[in-house]
Amino acid sequence: MANETLFGSFNGQKALWLRFDKYEAALLPGVGANLIAFRDTEAGYRILREPAESEMEQFLESPAVYGIPVLFPPNRYKDGKFEVAGIQYNLPVNEEETGNHLHGFFTDNEWEVEEHGTNEQESYVVVKYEVDENDPIFKQLPHRFELRLRYSLSKNGLTQTSTVTNKGDKVLPCMLGFHTAFNAPFAQGGKREDVTVRITTGERWELDHRMLPTGRTIPMSEAEAAMKRPEGGWPYAEALDNHYSAAPVDGRNFCEVVDHRIGVKLVYDAGLKYKQWMVWNNGAEHGYFCPEPQINMVDAPNVDLPNETKGLVTLQPGEAWSETSCIYLEALQA
Repeated sequence: MANETLFGSFNGQKALWLRFDKYEAALLPGVGANLIAFRDTEAGYRILREPAESEMEQFLESPAVYGIPVLFPPNRYKDGKFEVAGIQYNLPVNEEETGNHLHGFFTDNEWEVEEHGTNEQESYVVVKYEVDENDPIFKQLPHRFELRLRYSLSKNGLTQTSTVTNKGDKVLPCMLGFHTAFNAPFAQGGKREDVTVRITTGERWELDHRMLPTGRTIPMSEAEAAMKRPEGGWPYAEALDNHYSAAPVDGRNFCEVVDHRIGVKLVYDAGLKYKQWMVWNNGAEHGYFCPEPQINMVDAPNVDLPNETKGLVTLQPGEAWSETSCIYLEALQA
């Protein structure tokens, strides 16, 4: 397979394909800059949950449960209302059952491809979305700011660098997360029973009937606690739609998926600046789950906790926030 970046198609959608060494990935600039595929072509692994051609209509209606969707702001906000630095925000209520705003504004819009290419080290693409007074998002988030993503493939796997830049004259709440959807198992012919998962979660946050944090912590179930341990636990032992603080181990904030049948570990080094996790497995009835790194706690501006605890980050005019995440494969040590 040639090392290259080129425009093509993914199930009828315009895609930018990255290929390097044994890996390939596809990004959809017209659907929220979703990195919809990441594959090991030699082994036949499909690491991310991809929509089949027959599922494209479903994907376009609910793009947040495939690939790596961008959430800004991530998860839920009570009645869509909150205040940061003296500015009142009124986001649309788009989840009727809870009466909350869910997952922000960037999962289905078109991003600009700023740069792409291939060199001896990598194949890469840089995409961005700029919000200003002429953008519809400005009505809900009245700031001039830019989201920028750089994805690269190398012999070491996939690297994502995310940058938020405040280009306006007001303090910007920087609330970002990713609804990363992993196939587990990711190997052809694998079974759900083949996998265990470890995630560097800390405390479990209590959520109320509207799926909003109360500010209190609650004990983990045995299945949740197992996924904190080095040997990991089964991600389908029970339905998960749970919220946690991050608790890095040996200076790393990560999720690991081990397929014991093939002796391969999938590693998601999310990065230390993501202070919170959501973990969702869609009722534990399927072969995928979502370890979702977030800068901030769900509904952070409305939670009565210190900003450091709840991960509420603000950017001064001209200030930028950036973090790098990596997804790669390792052979299990004998």
